Amino acid sequence: MSAPAGPNLVPNRYRGVAVTTMPPGVALEQAAMRALLLGRDAYRRTRFVVARSAGQTALLHITRASDTELFSPIVAVEMLAGPEECAFVVDDEADVSIPSVLAAIAHRRAPAARAVIVQGRYGHVNFILEPRALTITVREVVPPQPAKLLDQARRVLAVTESLRPIELVGDLTPLPELAEDHPAEHYLLPCRGSGGEIPGATVSYLDEHPPRADWTLLGCARSRQIHRWFYGEDPPMVDFCPKRAVESAAGPVLTKCCLQEEHVESGPGWASVPWGASLDHIREALELLAEQESSWAPG
Repeated sequence: MSAPAGPNLVPNRYRGVAVTTMPPGVALEQAAMRALLLGRDAYRRTRFVVARSAGQTALLHITRASDTELFSPIVAVEMLAGPEECAFVVDDEADVSIPSVLAAIAHRRAPAARAVIVQGRYGHVNFILEPRALTITVREVVPPQPAKLLDQARRVLAVTESLRPIELVGDLTPLPELAEDHPAEHYLLPCRGSGGEIPGATVSYLDEHPPRADWTLLGCARSRQIHRWFYGEDPPMVDFCPKRAVESAAGPVLTKCCLQEEHVESGPGWASVPWGASLDHIREALELLAEQESSWAPG
């Protein structure tokens, strides 16, 4: 069986990765390691070998004679990355079953390495070969702080084994900066719970149904609807909906919209969740964006 190929190779189960220290005198090169390993018994789950010697590391793919016997002889050895291409990183807090975690460590700790092997939480070892994380821009309005959608998406990635490596980048619109671009003496914000304040201006909150005043609404389509319901008219308004213009974004965008109440929407290069999205909504949206970019599957 030939070795898996392509970028972002991550074993779907780290129990398939064995770590072995080479005997003295055995070089970390394919011929020497093949001569050492061929014919040796390997556990039926073992597919990859991390070979270590004198502080250096090589990464191998092996094929066994049987996939059903508990142990069977190794019949093929193929080097995936030699010592000049490998980095071995220890990060005791890393969950090495998560592709995005491995890609982030590779980017941060060993950006020049083709293969990054990580010893993480519980002493487990896994690797990523040719890491190429998909960059997804998370677009939203702040406060609250931390930016809620970005924080939720990071939490989803931190526990999801089935998604290809993803890097999240925030595209955040602070309400005070939006107000600076549209000066007024009195602003109406959708919700006090977000904690929004505009320095130097009076601020009211639509969810408190305050007495009608001469204000500018910083909000979106739903806020306009609620204002019309409460007061019978539309106010001067600055629309901050983060979903606007997602079709023209340069790369994949994750955002949210208050007009979506219980469902995820998506189109080419974008996905949008409800304003009060659950983690399941966000996982679904990330999956939709990842599927648009590739048919990646763990190795």
